[in-house]
Amino acid sequence: MQGMGEGNCPFEFNFDPATFKVGDVVSYRVTGSLADWPFVGTLLEVHEDHVIIAADPLKPDVRYRGTREDRPVVDYSEI
Repeated sequence: MQGMGEGNCPFEFNFDPATFKVGDVVSYRVTGSLADWPFVGTLLEVHEDHVIIAADPLKPDVRYRGTREDRPVVDYSEI
């Protein structure tokens, strides 16, 4: 992640959508007013054209649908 310094990021991200699998940690983006903020989530489901992301391990029922790309995009309306 930008600004965190080389080797200091506490997360190991998968940025290759072709290899996404359940349990991978991804950096995702949110449209709208949150577009400039990076978010971290875990993939719960991987589909051909989208992914389902868990954003908060303390709230397992909160899931977001994101695009299947190097940094998935979640629509602000889901937040």
